[in-house]
Amino acid sequence: MKDFIEIVIQTFLAFFAILYITRLLGRQQISQFTFYEYINGITFGSIAATLATDLDNRTWQHFVGLLLFGALTYSVSKATLKSRTLEKVLDGEPILVIQDGQILEKNLSRTRYNMDDLRLLLRQSNCFSPEDVEVGILEVNGLLSIIKKAEKRNVTLGDLNLDLKPETLPTEIVLDGQIIYENLKKRKLTGEQLMRELKKHNISRIDEVMYATVDSNGKFYIDKFKDNIRPGSDLSEDNKGI
Repeated sequence: MKDFIEIVIQTFLAFFAILYITRLLGRQQISQFTFYEYINGITFGSIAATLATDLDNRTWQHFVGLLLFGALTYSVSKATLKSRTLEKVLDGEPILVIQDGQILEKNLSRTRYNMDDLRLLLRQSNCFSPEDVEVGILEVNGLLSIIKKAEKRNVTLGDLNLDLKPETLPTEIVLDGQIIYENLKKRKLTGEQLMRELKKHNISRIDEVMYATVDSNGKFYIDKFKDNIRPGSDLSEDNKGI
């Protein structure tokens, strides 16, 4: 029983310590995931796991080690912001792998990527042939940034000289059958107006609504707890799990 209590206490200590350290380090630790962040993530997890389960009375040693590693990571992160050379050493730098539709094999081999890897990255960028690419750069986080050739690019609203209103985020007004009155007021709506809108969708009670939003143009999106999906649809309840 004593060992169980010690593990519970140490696990809580490890969890909140690594959570606090990660918050201090900022979002870069979880967003980019370069070589540097990859190694940090593994080491943090390893130290925290040892801290949570070690019963040989070395809890504070592991805790100090975790704090020290966090401090070193924070210091190095600050240093890389000030030193471009240090940043290149730790994170590497982007590498040009496609130019004018031609694959640069020497640069690709430097990244330890093969053609299967490159084709996968191209498909993830909605491109199925290197021939369509003007410039392809392999970023330090392993993702491929591309610029398609002019004739292969999608037409934008700017190309058509269309003047449209800027798009804004919709505001949540119902969540899990509960009205978010604060957000409702932000959109200058009342509960009665909301219920009238729900009735247009054959909804008589607010607890039937799982999620609802309204945008700056007054357009509503409403999703009920009970979904009416046509039989035979690939995503119907009968086919779930396939």
